[in-house]
Amino acid sequence: MEKLIITAAITGAEVTKDIQPALAISPEEIAEDAYQCYKSGASIVHVHAREADGSPTQDKDTYGRIKEKLEEKCDVIFQPSTGGAVWHSPEERLQPVELKPEMATLSCGTANFGPDVFMNTEEYMEKFAKRMQELGVKPELEIFERGMIENAKKLLKKGLLKEPLHFDFVLGVPGAAPGNPEDLMFMADKIPEGSTWTVAGIGRHELPLATLAIILGGHVRVGFEDNVYYEKGVLAKSNAELVERIVRIAKELGREVATPEEAREILGLK
Repeated sequence: MEKLIITAAITGAEVTKDIQPALAISPEEIAEDAYQCYKSGASIVHVHAREADGSPTQDKDTYGRIKEKLEEKCDVIFQPSTGGAVWHSPEERLQPVELKPEMATLSCGTANFGPDVFMNTEEYMEKFAKRMQELGVKPELEIFERGMIENAKKLLKKGLLKEPLHFDFVLGVPGAAPGNPEDLMFMADKIPEGSTWTVAGIGRHELPLATLAIILGGHVRVGFEDNVYYEKGVLAKSNAELVERIVRIAKELGREVATPEEAREILGLK
């Protein structure tokens, strides 16, 4: 079984300091948080940038400052979000890709997010995939529902994606696919042969789905974007604490954790 890639999703677009006081806001704070996750065992950091007041932004320059400060500290894989917040336009969402990061997310369909709708039309998906391809950025294909796998396959058939594909199953979002073990196993069985996958369990689903992914040979995403608690009613002290727990579980289950260089090899980034 290949080594385990751990992604730290450290900020998200919706978590606030009122909910999680340890949330990083400034580029300096986000870079330092990402560095601590790298030291704890993460090989990818998934980043949503924030304004000084804590509101989400897709501003290219803000992402650029985070990327620059992080590269001064370590060689972790920097993966900006193109999801942004539900109100960002496609043009705003796509800005961080212009920095030519090694990876960026590509959401593969429209989904309900509680009372909100996360809009991703076929036109959006094709535009995002084409620009990433032009800039040499590997997409992480964000999957919130089963049909989104078929959307990804359609992009592949049109020549807008290059194999091997890498999927991120985001499970347990209110209004989208549930976070039950059978949902993860079903989706993992439906992706093209030779693809890699990660699971991001939302809230209480984070730990059980992460453990299952380690056993099944998938990869794991944890962090404040998905879950702010360490256990029921107890806030996590940091994103690094959540990463450290996955490292311990992987060790107990006999699965080695990948370094950033090993992750690049697994994902075909080299």
